[in-house]
Amino acid sequence: MPTFPFTEADPIQHPGPPPKTSQVVIVGGGVIGVTTALFLADRNIPVTLLEKGRVAAEQSSRNWGWIRKQGRDADELPIVIEASRLWRQLADECGEDIGLNQTGVTYLANSDKSMGEFEEFMKVAAIHELDTRLLDADETAKLMNGMSRRFKGAMTTPSDMRAEPWLAVPALARLAVRKGARIVENCAARALEISAGRVKGVWTEAGYIEASSVLVAGGIWSSLFLARHGVSIPQLSVRVTTAATEPLPEIYPGAAADDHIAFRRRQDGGYTLAAGGSHLLYLGPDAFRHAAKYIPALRDNPFGTRYFPFAPSGYPDGWSTPRDWAPDSASPFERMRVLNPAPEPARLRSTERNFKQLFPQFDNVRLKVGWGGMIDAMPDVVPVVDQVQAIGGLFVATGMSGHGFGIGPGIGRVVSDMIQGNETGHDLSRFRLQRFYDGSPVRLGPAL
Repeated sequence: MPTFPFTEADPIQHPGPPPKTSQVVIVGGGVIGVTTALFLADRNIPVTLLEKGRVAAEQSSRNWGWIRKQGRDADELPIVIEASRLWRQLADECGEDIGLNQTGVTYLANSDKSMGEFEEFMKVAAIHELDTRLLDADETAKLMNGMSRRFKGAMTTPSDMRAEPWLAVPALARLAVRKGARIVENCAARALEISAGRVKGVWTEAGYIEASSVLVAGGIWSSLFLARHGVSIPQLSVRVTTAATEPLPEIYPGAAADDHIAFRRRQDGGYTLAAGGSHLLYLGPDAFRHAAKYIPALRDNPFGTRYFPFAPSGYPDGWSTPRDWAPDSASPFERMRVLNPAPEPARLRSTERNFKQLFPQFDNVRLKVGWGGMIDAMPDVVPVVDQVQAIGGLFVATGMSGHGFGIGPGIGRVVSDMIQGNETGHDLSRFRLQRFYDGSPVRLGPAL
């Protein structure tokens, strides 16, 4: 079994070569690309997924593993509800243990402000008849064993779930292949072939694929790929640090967070830990180009983002990263097969410390592994899921803003129908690309 975190040293599970023709080509082997391929293959649509490195090797395996309806943007919520149902269905279909469990998600409130935000979400939850409920201080104290602090209260959704991302997404990729999808790892898409304003195919490092439809679902790499074709998306990427503990006694079977610490029970008996609401932004050309669009988010949470003046070599928004290249020459995507940022040592120490302070009975918390990840973020914390108006046959699903794993199967189903020209069953106006360029005000999604 491959080790985690995935790197390009892990064995290729889906070798090529790619086909010469495919009705649909998907760029990016994360949860969005994989589930889109799965649903297209289920309809007998010829589909080829291209992954520059390894399936799920970047954020789709490095996320916290939460599958939550709680706290989601009101426009995302219907798709999340569908995704929750699809997670159960796909877990049964793939026949593998992906750690899927309905164990609940809880947010802990340190302040009246947080409780007020919870009360606002309760209005949305009521519309969709969720089982979300508010807890007072006494009820919160009884929810988890041994908490050292008394909280103002909490919001909890017992029907929310968890799974192990590094197991789940590769398992869904294998299911997609069994349904007829073609997946090719270690094969970067270099450029689109466009004629008369329409997609005609994709140039890859292994040759040309004729295709009438292309989905770009490349996570943090989507903006760089699209910009080469004149499609601008104000997407940035932020770095987060996460860790897994050795096995510990159970304090809560699900996932929970307050302002300082987020934790989730793992299949192996430990906990996945992360700092609540903290991330690092590398300042590059795109960060300055799109800075004005991020001002509302900065005002809303001025201390949630830390800054570093330049990205390491080869990162999507690095100062030296090429913005243009020929289809017959190596692209930035081949030079960085798997972006594997190191965890920040100081963040690992503070995360461990905050967890032990909240649960002092764990006087010997041992971290067995720490890892870094890069989240594709949008100015309003809501993704782009759209067809590109200027280029026929080109579709985009990116900027999941840290929500991609949980909502993944829902977005995959929606995009698969969008590509086929079918009704998607959801109002997608909130996710259109042009919202950033047609004068619409930036409407922030919930910071929950």
